[in-house]
Amino acid sequence: MITAATLKTRTTKDLAAMAKRKRIPGWHSMRKDELIKALVKLAKSERVKANRGKSSTNGKVRGKTARAKNNGNEGRNSPSGKRARKAKPPRCEKRLDQIKAKLSRFKDLARDSNGDDHIKDRLVVMVRDPYWLHAYWELKRRTVERARVAMGQRWHAARPILRLSEVARDGTTSTVRKVLRDIQIHGGVNNWYVDVDDPPKTFQLDLGYLGPDGKFLCLVRSNVVTTPQSGPAGACDGNWAEIARDFDRIYALSGGYADPSQDSDLKDLFEERLRRPMGSPMVTRFGRGAQAVGQNRPEFPFAVDAEMIVYGLTDPNAHVTLRGEPVRVQSDGSFTVRFNLPNRRQVLPVVASSGDGVEQRTIVLAVERNTKEMEPVIREPNT
Repeated sequence: MITAATLKTRTTKDLAAMAKRKRIPGWHSMRKDELIKALVKLAKSERVKANRGKSSTNGKVRGKTARAKNNGNEGRNSPSGKRARKAKPPRCEKRLDQIKAKLSRFKDLARDSNGDDHIKDRLVVMVRDPYWLHAYWELKRRTVERARVAMGQRWHAARPILRLSEVARDGTTSTVRKVLRDIQIHGGVNNWYVDVDDPPKTFQLDLGYLGPDGKFLCLVRSNVVTTPQSGPAGACDGNWAEIARDFDRIYALSGGYADPSQDSDLKDLFEERLRRPMGSPMVTRFGRGAQAVGQNRPEFPFAVDAEMIVYGLTDPNAHVTLRGEPVRVQSDGSFTVRFNLPNRRQVLPVVASSGDGVEQRTIVLAVERNTKEMEPVIREPNT
Protein backbone atom coordinates (compact mmCIF):
# COMPACT_ATOMS: atom_id res chain seq x y z
CA MET A 1 0.00 0.00 0.00
CA ILE A 2 1.40 3.37 -1.05
CA THR A 3 1.37 6.03 1.67
CA ALA A 4 3.03 9.39 2.09
CA ALA A 5 5.22 7.99 4.87
CA THR A 6 6.64 5.21 2.69
CA LEU A 7 7.20 7.56 -0.23
CA LYS A 8 9.19 10.02 1.90
CA THR A 9 11.85 7.35 2.40
CA ARG A 10 12.46 7.18 -1.35
CA THR A 11 14.84 9.43 -3.25
CA THR A 12 13.64 12.02 -5.73
CA LYS A 13 14.98 9.90 -8.59
CA ASP A 14 12.97 6.89 -7.42
CA LEU A 15 9.80 9.01 -7.11
CA ALA A 16 10.35 10.48 -10.57
CA ALA A 17 10.76 7.00 -12.04
CA MET A 18 7.52 5.85 -10.36
CA ALA A 19 5.66 8.91 -11.65
CA LYS A 20 6.97 8.23 -15.14
CA ARG A 21 5.72 4.63 -15.03
CA LYS A 22 2.32 5.81 -13.74
CA ARG A 23 2.21 8.38 -16.57
CA ILE A 24 1.58 11.31 -14.25
CA PRO A 25 1.56 14.49 -16.36
CA GLY A 26 4.28 17.04 -15.61
CA TRP A 27 6.31 14.65 -13.42
CA HIS A 28 9.66 15.85 -14.80
CA SER A 29 9.26 19.35 -13.34
CA MET A 30 7.88 18.33 -9.91
CA ARG A 31 9.74 18.60 -6.64
CA LYS A 32 9.84 15.76 -4.13
CA ASP A 33 6.79 16.86 -2.11
CA GLU A 34 4.81 17.40 -5.31
CA LEU A 35 5.71 13.93 -6.54
CA ILE A 36 4.57 12.42 -3.23
CA LYS A 37 1.18 14.20 -3.39
CA ALA A 38 0.63 13.15 -7.00
CA LEU A 39 1.49 9.50 -6.30
CA VAL A 40 -0.71 9.33 -3.19
CA LYS A 41 -3.63 10.89 -5.07
CA LEU A 42 -3.22 8.41 -7.91
CA ALA A 43 -3.08 5.48 -5.47
CA LYS A 44 -6.36 6.60 -3.83
CA SER A 45 -8.12 6.84 -7.18
CA GLU A 46 -6.92 3.36 -8.11
CA ARG A 47 -8.28 1.93 -4.84
CA VAL A 48 -11.68 3.57 -5.47
CA LYS A 49 -11.85 1.97 -8.92
CA ALA A 50 -10.90 -1.40 -7.47
CA ASN A 51 -13.66 -1.15 -4.80
CA ARG A 52 -16.26 -0.33 -7.46
CA GLY A 53 -15.26 -3.42 -9.39
CA LYS A 54 -15.66 -5.57 -6.30
CA SER A 55 -19.16 -4.17 -5.50
CA SER A 56 -20.42 -5.14 -8.97
CA THR A 57 -19.72 -8.81 -8.23
CA ASN A 58 -21.03 -8.88 -4.65
CA GLY A 59 -24.23 -10.69 -5.67
CA LYS A 60 -22.31 -13.60 -7.16
CA VAL A 61 -19.99 -13.76 -4.17
CA ARG A 62 -22.92 -13.80 -1.70
CA GLY A 63 -24.56 -16.65 -3.59
CA LYS A 64 -21.38 -18.70 -3.50
CA THR A 65 -20.94 -17.93 0.19
CA ALA A 66 -24.45 -19.09 1.02
CA ARG A 67 -23.98 -22.35 -0.86
CA ALA A 68 -20.66 -22.89 0.91
CA LYS A 69 -22.33 -22.43 4.33
CA ASN A 70 -25.09 -24.89 3.42
CA ASN A 71 -22.53 -27.51 2.53
CA GLY A 72 -21.12 -27.41 6.08
CA ASN A 73 -17.87 -29.28 6.48
CA GLU A 74 -17.68 -30.03 2.78
CA GLY A 75 -17.38 -26.32 2.06
CA ARG A 76 -14.60 -25.91 4.59
CA ASN A 77 -12.67 -28.84 3.13
CA SER A 78 -13.16 -27.83 -0.52
CA PRO A 79 -10.22 -26.52 -2.63
CA SER A 80 -12.02 -23.18 -3.10
CA GLY A 81 -11.81 -22.60 0.64
CA LYS A 82 -8.08 -23.14 0.55
CA ARG A 83 -7.64 -20.77 -2.38
CA ALA A 84 -9.40 -18.01 -0.46
CA ARG A 85 -6.51 -17.77 1.98
CA LYS A 86 -3.76 -16.11 -0.14
CA ALA A 87 -1.97 -14.06 2.52
CA LYS A 88 1.71 -14.94 2.87
CA PRO A 89 2.95 -15.98 6.32
CA PRO A 90 5.16 -13.42 8.09
CA ARG A 91 8.06 -15.89 8.03
CA CYS A 92 7.99 -16.06 4.22
CA GLU A 93 7.89 -12.28 3.92
CA LYS A 94 10.86 -11.96 6.25
CA ARG A 95 12.80 -14.52 4.22
CA LEU A 96 12.02 -12.67 0.98
CA ASP A 97 13.23 -9.41 2.50
CA GLN A 98 16.49 -11.08 3.52
CA ILE A 99 17.03 -12.46 0.00
CA LYS A 100 16.37 -9.04 -1.55
CA ALA A 101 18.81 -7.37 0.85
CA LYS A 102 21.49 -9.99 0.07
CA LEU A 103 21.08 -9.48 -3.67
CA SER A 104 21.31 -5.73 -3.20
CA ARG A 105 24.60 -6.08 -1.28
CA PHE A 106 25.91 -8.49 -3.93
CA LYS A 107 25.50 -5.92 -6.69
CA ASP A 108 26.51 -2.80 -4.76
CA LEU A 109 30.00 -1.76 -5.91
CA ALA A 110 29.85 1.71 -4.32
CA ARG A 111 32.37 2.56 -1.64
CA ASP A 112 30.90 2.87 1.85
CA SER A 113 31.52 6.39 3.14
CA ASN A 114 29.80 9.37 4.70
CA GLY A 115 29.67 11.23 1.39
CA ASP A 116 30.77 11.16 -2.22
CA ASP A 117 32.62 14.48 -2.19
CA HIS A 118 36.10 13.03 -1.64
CA ILE A 119 35.58 9.90 -3.76
CA LYS A 120 36.61 9.71 -7.39
CA ASP A 121 35.27 7.13 -9.83
CA ARG A 122 38.36 5.18 -10.87
CA LEU A 123 39.68 1.73 -11.72
CA VAL A 124 43.42 1.20 -11.35
CA VAL A 125 45.28 -1.93 -12.48
CA MET A 126 48.75 -2.88 -11.22
CA VAL A 127 51.04 -5.60 -12.57
CA ARG A 128 52.10 -8.00 -9.81
CA ASP A 129 54.01 -10.54 -11.94
CA PRO A 130 53.85 -12.00 -15.49
CA TYR A 131 50.62 -13.90 -14.68
CA TRP A 132 48.69 -11.74 -12.22
CA LEU A 133 47.06 -8.30 -12.29
CA HIS A 134 45.70 -6.46 -9.25
CA ALA A 135 42.62 -4.28 -9.83
CA TYR A 136 41.50 -1.59 -7.35
CA TRP A 137 38.39 0.57 -7.78
CA GLU A 138 36.33 3.31 -6.16
CA LEU A 139 32.77 4.20 -7.22
CA LYS A 140 30.45 6.89 -5.95
CA ARG A 141 27.00 5.96 -4.68
CA ARG A 142 25.50 8.27 -7.30
CA THR A 143 27.29 6.34 -10.06
CA VAL A 144 25.73 3.03 -9.02
CA GLU A 145 22.29 4.68 -8.73
CA ARG A 146 22.62 6.07 -12.25
CA ALA A 147 23.46 2.59 -13.51
CA ARG A 148 20.37 1.17 -11.80
CA VAL A 149 18.10 3.78 -13.41
CA ALA A 150 19.74 3.37 -16.83
CA MET A 151 19.29 -0.41 -16.87
CA GLY A 152 15.64 -0.27 -15.76
CA GLN A 153 14.09 -3.74 -15.42
CA ARG A 154 17.35 -5.36 -16.52
CA TRP A 155 18.92 -4.23 -13.23
CA HIS A 156 17.18 -7.00 -11.25
CA ALA A 157 19.11 -9.73 -13.12
CA ALA A 158 22.32 -7.73 -13.74
CA ARG A 159 25.69 -8.94 -12.48
CA PRO A 160 28.77 -6.87 -11.50
CA ILE A 161 31.57 -7.65 -13.94
CA LEU A 162 35.27 -6.96 -14.53
CA ARG A 163 35.81 -7.21 -18.31
CA LEU A 164 39.37 -8.15 -19.33
CA SER A 165 40.56 -6.96 -22.75
CA GLU A 166 43.82 -7.36 -24.61
CA VAL A 167 45.18 -4.18 -26.19
CA ALA A 168 47.26 -4.48 -29.36
CA ARG A 169 48.86 -1.87 -31.58
CA ASP A 170 47.47 -1.61 -35.11
CA GLY A 171 50.20 0.26 -36.93
CA THR A 172 51.74 3.18 -35.08
CA THR A 173 48.85 5.20 -33.63
CA SER A 174 45.62 3.23 -33.35
CA THR A 175 44.99 0.41 -30.89
CA VAL A 176 42.74 -2.65 -31.12
CA ARG A 177 40.94 -3.97 -28.03
CA LYS A 178 39.93 -7.63 -27.92
CA VAL A 179 37.62 -8.80 -25.12
CA LEU A 180 39.08 -11.92 -23.52
CA ARG A 181 36.58 -12.74 -20.77
CA ASP A 182 34.14 -11.41 -18.17
CA ILE A 183 35.00 -11.94 -14.50
CA GLN A 184 32.03 -11.94 -12.12
CA ILE A 185 32.73 -10.07 -8.89
CA HIS A 186 30.56 -8.98 -5.95
CA GLY A 187 29.93 -6.05 -3.66
CA GLY A 188 31.61 -5.50 -0.32
CA VAL A 189 35.14 -5.43 -1.80
CA ASN A 190 37.14 -2.86 -3.73
CA ASN A 191 39.95 -4.96 -5.25
CA TRP A 192 40.32 -8.17 -7.24
CA TYR A 193 43.16 -10.33 -8.57
CA VAL A 194 43.00 -11.30 -12.26
CA ASP A 195 45.03 -14.14 -13.77
CA VAL A 196 46.43 -13.66 -17.29
CA ASP A 197 48.41 -15.86 -19.71
CA ASP A 198 51.22 -15.74 -22.28
CA PRO A 199 53.39 -12.83 -21.09
CA PRO A 200 54.35 -10.29 -22.22
CA LYS A 201 50.97 -8.85 -23.20
CA THR A 202 49.09 -5.57 -22.79
CA PHE A 203 45.74 -5.51 -20.97
CA GLN A 204 42.96 -3.17 -19.86
CA LEU A 205 39.96 -3.68 -17.56
CA ASP A 206 36.40 -2.31 -17.56
CA LEU A 207 34.15 -2.29 -14.49
CA GLY A 208 30.38 -2.33 -14.88
CA TYR A 209 27.19 -4.41 -14.97
CA LEU A 210 26.24 -7.16 -17.42
CA GLY A 211 22.50 -7.40 -18.11
CA PRO A 212 20.55 -10.62 -18.80
CA ASP A 213 20.40 -9.65 -22.48
CA GLY A 214 24.22 -9.68 -22.73
CA LYS A 215 24.60 -5.88 -22.90
CA PHE A 216 27.44 -4.49 -20.77
CA LEU A 217 27.17 -1.10 -19.06
CA CYS A 218 30.69 0.21 -18.41
CA LEU A 219 31.07 2.53 -15.41
CA VAL A 220 34.83 3.11 -15.42
CA ARG A 221 37.87 2.00 -17.47
CA SER A 222 41.36 1.27 -16.16
CA ASN A 223 44.86 2.25 -17.23
CA VAL A 224 46.71 0.11 -19.79
CA VAL A 225 49.33 -2.27 -18.34
CA THR A 226 51.87 -4.65 -19.85
CA THR A 227 52.99 -7.85 -18.13
CA PRO A 228 56.75 -8.56 -18.12
CA GLN A 229 58.46 -11.52 -19.73
CA SER A 230 58.31 -14.62 -17.57
CA GLY A 231 61.61 -15.25 -15.82
CA PRO A 232 63.30 -16.08 -12.51
CA ALA A 233 62.61 -12.63 -11.01
CA GLY A 234 59.65 -12.89 -8.65
CA ALA A 235 57.02 -10.32 -7.76
CA CYS A 236 55.96 -9.01 -4.39
CA ASP A 237 53.03 -10.25 -2.35
CA GLY A 238 49.55 -8.79 -2.41
CA ASN A 239 49.50 -6.01 0.15
CA TRP A 240 50.57 -2.39 0.25
CA ALA A 241 53.43 -3.04 2.67
CA GLU A 242 55.05 -5.29 0.08
CA ILE A 243 54.20 -2.87 -2.74
CA ALA A 244 56.02 -0.12 -0.84
CA ARG A 245 59.24 -2.16 -0.94
CA ASP A 246 58.97 -2.73 -4.70
CA PHE A 247 56.89 0.28 -5.75
CA ASP A 248 59.30 1.51 -8.46
CA ARG A 249 59.04 -1.72 -10.44
CA ILE A 250 55.26 -2.17 -9.98
CA TYR A 251 54.59 1.49 -10.85
CA ALA A 252 56.69 1.24 -14.00
CA LEU A 253 55.14 -2.08 -15.13
CA SER A 254 51.67 -0.59 -14.60
CA GLY A 255 52.38 2.29 -16.98
CA GLY A 256 53.24 4.91 -14.37
CA TYR A 257 56.24 6.33 -16.27
CA ALA A 258 54.65 5.99 -19.71
CA ASP A 259 53.47 9.62 -19.94
CA PRO A 260 54.76 11.72 -17.00
CA SER A 261 53.13 14.88 -18.39
CA GLN A 262 49.62 13.60 -17.64
CA ASP A 263 48.02 12.94 -14.28
CA SER A 264 46.52 9.50 -13.85
CA ASP A 265 44.44 7.50 -11.39
CA LEU A 266 47.41 5.17 -10.93
CA LYS A 267 49.62 8.07 -9.82
CA ASP A 268 46.92 9.41 -7.47
CA LEU A 269 46.39 5.98 -5.89
CA PHE A 270 50.09 5.37 -5.28
CA GLU A 271 50.52 8.82 -3.72
CA GLU A 272 47.50 8.29 -1.43
CA ARG A 273 48.52 4.83 -0.23
CA LEU A 274 52.31 5.24 -0.07
CA ARG A 275 52.14 8.90 1.10
CA ARG A 276 54.95 10.03 -1.20
CA PRO A 277 55.10 11.88 -4.53
CA MET A 278 55.14 9.80 -7.68
CA GLY A 279 56.88 11.13 -10.78
CA SER A 280 60.39 10.86 -12.06
CA PRO A 281 62.55 8.20 -10.36
CA MET A 282 64.51 10.94 -8.54
CA VAL A 283 61.40 12.55 -7.05
CA THR A 284 59.73 9.20 -6.36
CA ARG A 285 62.62 7.65 -4.50
CA PHE A 286 63.88 10.61 -2.47
CA GLY A 287 61.12 13.24 -2.52
CA ARG A 288 61.47 16.85 -3.58
CA GLY A 289 63.86 17.55 -0.73
CA ALA A 290 66.50 15.54 -2.61
CA GLN A 291 66.90 18.45 -5.00
CA ALA A 292 68.56 20.61 -2.32
CA VAL A 293 72.34 20.44 -2.36
CA GLY A 294 74.37 21.38 0.71
CA GLN A 295 77.59 23.33 0.68
CA ASN A 296 79.78 20.56 2.13
CA ARG A 297 78.88 17.18 0.73
CA PRO A 298 80.97 14.00 0.87
CA GLU A 299 81.97 12.42 -2.42
CA PHE A 300 79.16 10.36 -3.93
CA PRO A 301 80.55 6.87 -4.76
CA PHE A 302 79.25 5.13 -7.86
CA ALA A 303 80.87 2.32 -9.88
CA VAL A 304 79.58 -0.25 -12.36
CA ASP A 305 81.22 -3.44 -13.59
CA ALA A 306 80.06 -6.40 -15.68
CA GLU A 307 80.59 -10.13 -15.88
CA MET A 308 79.72 -12.62 -18.56
CA ILE A 309 78.24 -16.10 -18.21
CA VAL A 310 78.50 -18.57 -21.06
CA TYR A 311 76.46 -21.74 -20.72
CA GLY A 312 75.41 -24.57 -23.01
CA LEU A 313 74.47 -28.21 -23.40
CA THR A 314 76.21 -31.12 -25.14
CA ASP A 315 76.82 -34.84 -24.77
CA PRO A 316 78.02 -35.76 -21.24
CA ASN A 317 81.09 -37.51 -22.74
CA ALA A 318 82.07 -34.57 -24.96
CA HIS A 319 85.20 -32.46 -24.51
CA VAL A 320 84.53 -28.68 -24.48
CA THR A 321 86.97 -25.77 -24.64
CA LEU A 322 86.45 -22.00 -24.43
CA ARG A 323 89.27 -19.86 -25.86
CA GLY A 324 91.38 -23.02 -25.83
CA GLU A 325 90.81 -23.71 -22.11
CA PRO A 326 89.00 -26.91 -21.05
CA VAL A 327 85.48 -26.53 -19.61
CA ARG A 328 83.99 -29.01 -17.15
CA VAL A 329 80.92 -30.82 -18.50
CA GLN A 330 78.34 -31.99 -15.93
CA SER A 331 76.76 -35.43 -15.89
CA ASP A 332 73.65 -34.07 -17.67
CA GLY A 333 75.76 -32.52 -20.45
CA SER A 334 75.45 -28.90 -19.24
CA PHE A 335 78.40 -26.55 -18.78
CA THR A 336 78.80 -23.01 -17.41
CA VAL A 337 81.70 -20.56 -17.50
CA ARG A 338 81.75 -17.20 -15.71
CA PHE A 339 84.44 -14.58 -16.28
CA ASN A 340 85.03 -10.81 -16.31
CA LEU A 341 83.86 -8.77 -19.28
CA PRO A 342 86.57 -6.22 -20.16
CA ASN A 343 85.81 -2.94 -21.87
CA ARG A 344 86.64 -4.06 -25.43
CA ARG A 345 85.53 -6.43 -28.19
CA GLN A 346 86.14 -10.16 -27.74
CA VAL A 347 85.81 -13.19 -30.00
CA LEU A 348 85.17 -16.36 -27.99
CA PRO A 349 85.36 -19.70 -29.85
CA VAL A 350 83.61 -22.55 -28.07
CA VAL A 351 84.66 -25.98 -29.37
CA ALA A 352 83.05 -29.32 -28.52
CA SER A 353 84.50 -32.69 -29.54
CA SER A 354 82.60 -35.95 -29.33
CA GLY A 355 83.76 -38.58 -26.85
CA ASP A 356 85.18 -40.83 -29.60
CA GLY A 357 86.96 -37.89 -31.25
CA VAL A 358 85.19 -38.39 -34.59
CA GLU A 359 83.17 -35.15 -34.69
CA GLN A 360 84.00 -31.58 -33.69
CA ARG A 361 81.69 -28.58 -33.63
CA THR A 362 82.55 -24.90 -33.10
CA ILE A 363 80.39 -21.89 -32.09
CA VAL A 364 81.95 -18.40 -32.06
CA LEU A 365 80.62 -15.67 -29.75
CA ALA A 366 81.46 -12.03 -30.57
CA VAL A 367 80.94 -9.78 -27.55
CA GLU A 368 81.72 -6.10 -27.12
CA ARG A 369 81.55 -3.97 -23.99
CA ASN A 370 81.54 -0.20 -24.38
CA THR A 371 81.31 1.66 -21.06
CA LYS A 372 80.93 5.44 -20.98
CA GLU A 373 80.78 7.55 -17.82
CA MET A 374 78.57 10.62 -18.19
CA GLU A 375 79.08 13.97 -16.51
CA PRO A 376 77.31 14.23 -13.12
CA VAL A 377 74.12 16.30 -12.82
CA ILE A 378 73.96 18.67 -9.84
CA ARG A 379 70.44 19.87 -8.97
CA GLU A 380 69.98 23.42 -7.74
CA PRO A 381 68.30 23.89 -4.34
CA ASN A 382 64.46 24.14 -4.80
CA THR A 383 64.38 26.10 -8.03
